[in-house]
Amino acid sequence: MSGGMDVTSTRTGAPTLPVQEVRAAEPVRPATAAPGKRDRMRALDGLRIVAALMVCLYHYAGKEGTVAESWGQSPAHLFPTLSSFATYGSLGVQLFFIISGFVICMSSWGRTVGDFFRSRVARLYPAYWAAIVVVTAAAVLLPVVVRPLRLDELLVNLTMLQQPMGVDRVLGVCWTLWVELRFYVLFAVFVVWRGVTYRRVVIFCCGWTLAGAFARIADHPLTDALVMRDHAPYFIAGLALYLIYRHGSDLLLWGIVLISWLLGQRYSVTALWHPGGGGEFDRSPYVIQLIVTLAFVAVAAVALGWLRWANWRWLTFAGALTYPFYLLHEHLGWFAIRVMSRGLHLPPQLTLVATVVAILVLAHLLHRFVEKPIGPRLKRTMTQQSLRVRSKR
Repeated sequence: MSGGMDVTSTRTGAPTLPVQEVRAAEPVRPATAAPGKRDRMRALDGLRIVAALMVCLYHYAGKEGTVAESWGQSPAHLFPTLSSFATYGSLGVQLFFIISGFVICMSSWGRTVGDFFRSRVARLYPAYWAAIVVVTAAAVLLPVVVRPLRLDELLVNLTMLQQPMGVDRVLGVCWTLWVELRFYVLFAVFVVWRGVTYRRVVIFCCGWTLAGAFARIADHPLTDALVMRDHAPYFIAGLALYLIYRHGSDLLLWGIVLISWLLGQRYSVTALWHPGGGGEFDRSPYVIQLIVTLAFVAVAAVALGWLRWANWRWLTFAGALTYPFYLLHEHLGWFAIRVMSRGLHLPPQLTLVATVVAILVLAHLLHRFVEKPIGPRLKRTMTQQSLRVRSKR
């Protein structure tokens, strides 16, 4: 998922003027750090791969539908204990959104709207296009799992706008990219356009929270789509937590985080808990609340520097695989499960592990041969063309 960008960051020292005066007058500038303060925040990479694996287990062992057809029976029968945990794996998306708010605020500091736009396009689209090609090829080879889309539908999918266009998705998980895109647009229009500062981010967080409440009163599809009332609290919390990381704690920022948690846990319960529904994948509202709380606490621990000790290099490698792994894992995983479980008759446990490993290997290949060479080249090309256009004015 998108939150998958470079998470190199800095932290400023304590201001000598009153905090409110410094923040109100803060110039737009890139974040800089005192010697020895620079760190990659590898803990965020670790949290991202945890979130991706949560969603992966949900799609492989925590739901019915196509995954049950791939296994040949309900995964609840194959993995009675694992499935009871995997059904909560969809909450990895909420953790992704909190991380995304944190990282987008961090990476947009000191950037223009053009810089912000180019970085997002270069970061998201190369791997996304490659994943569409790979999954479409798999659907053609084994249409019994997922049917290939018509050419017109496939072409619309290349824009990432298939959901508002009412077109079927090649990648089932890409609904979250549509949510991310709307967050980027809102943040670019209301914050990045004028320059990212403490004050503007705080005003944006407060305004977006209120807009979400008004959208719920309006209860209209258009306002829901624009404001994202149900997803906004996670992004807002991430934005506020980055300000805490950058500027230090204060009651206003922690108040924003607290309100976001209160609203976010409510949305998660209403979206994922179905009282009286029963079934093999019934969820507890209290477990949902606990997992959402842990997601907030984990990113807050990063903001407070409590996880700075988690500075292993392999976390950087794992974090780099998160986005391509997230894009590929669902449908390709179902293909792999069907082939290994029903075709090769491998044991369920071995099939599950082998599928996860196989998708991780594919994610590494996509990162190595698509993201790394094409993303930076695309960004450089867009930057050079932008400079040429400006020079002609």
